[in-house]
Amino acid sequence: MIRYDLRCDKGHDFDGWFRDSEGFETLRKAGQVACTHCGSVAVDKALMAPRVAAPRDDRPKPDLRMPRDPREAALERLRRHVEENSDYVGMSFAAEARAMHEGLAPERAIHGEAKPEEARKLIEDGIPVAPLPFRTRERAN
Repeated sequence: MIRYDLRCDKGHDFDGWFRDSEGFETLRKAGQVACTHCGSVAVDKALMAPRVAAPRDDRPKPDLRMPRDPREAALERLRRHVEENSDYVGMSFAAEARAMHEGLAPERAIHGEAKPEEARKLIEDGIPVAPLPFRTRERAN
C-alpha cells in the first residue's frame, strides 16, 4: 500500500491509500478518486515530503527516576526527610500553625500549603514558617 497527498482542482488537500502508483492512475483516469471535501474528480498528487526513517539511537537511555546531579539528590533527600518526619495538613497549614503557636493544638512538625497572604500574616505575627523548595508527593501529579 502507498499513501499519497492529493489535491483537487478547487485546492482541497486530502490523502488516499492505493495498492501502488499504477492503481492510483487507473482509478484517477476512471474518475473513481474524488475529493473528500467537494466531490471533484479532478484530482492530482500533491507535493509530498519523503518518509525517511530516523537513525537508530543506540545510546543507553538515562534512568529518569534517578537524580541527575547532586542538587537534585539533595532536594530529594530533604523532601523525603520532611515527608517522613512531619504531617501533611494541606490547605489547613496556616490555621494549624497558628493554633500550635497559640497553644490551642499540640506542637508537632507539619507541612502543607498556604496562600501568600496567609504566609505573610503568619510571619508578621512571629510564627516561624519557611517555604519548601519542592512539591510534596501529595501535591505532585
